[in-house]
Amino acid sequence: MKLDHLDALHAAAAARRPVAFATNLATGEAFILPDPAAPAALAAEAATMLAADKTGIATIDDQRWFIESRTPSPRILIIGAVHIAQTLAPLAVMMGFDITLIDPRTAFASPDRFPNLALRTDWPDEALDALAPDRHTAIVTLTHDPKIDDPALIRALASEAFYIGSLGSRKTHASRLERLAAAGIPPETLSRIHAPVGLDIGAVSSPEIALSIIGQIVAARRGKPARS
Repeated sequence: MKLDHLDALHAAAAARRPVAFATNLATGEAFILPDPAAPAALAAEAATMLAADKTGIATIDDQRWFIESRTPSPRILIIGAVHIAQTLAPLAVMMGFDITLIDPRTAFASPDRFPNLALRTDWPDEALDALAPDRHTAIVTLTHDPKIDDPALIRALASEAFYIGSLGSRKTHASRLERLAAAGIPPETLSRIHAPVGLDIGAVSSPEIALSIIGQIVAARRGKPARS
């Protein structure tokens, strides 16, 4: 691999930008796609494989290409440094997710309570603007505080996040939907929110609720229609 290709792949990973790396198995010619200089048929095949997050060999105009899809790591943005988050975060790490915990309450979002975890103490709307949730991102709000959760949900619903969940009872969520509707969010968009959050496993304790949440996130990521 050429050094300029390596640098470009590192830059794409840092920016969470999905790319396909295509190498001609006969000549060694390589492209990082999308690239306007690449042959059109190769670009189309790479786009299809990248959308499906697949890696493999494709034959294009009698040439064999190895196409490697490089997509961003799956991540979960957790809003609220609460007890459930203390179990949810390590569970999510074990499942292969990158985790960022967001809570402006610095007494809660502290390295003592969440060691070895990326913490942000800006307001959730500002944090989500900076983090730019993509289709490889799940977002969960856990605070029960509308001042924190609602701005996060508004930003989340405007993003491509593959999962959005919010802690709270059905009564709490009904009030939440009224507030978000008043903020101009249409019903079909509000339906993206999983609430009450998590799979219905009869969870009672914080660890059980965390387990139900990570199960629902994994189901959503794998394309299973798991609802609350």
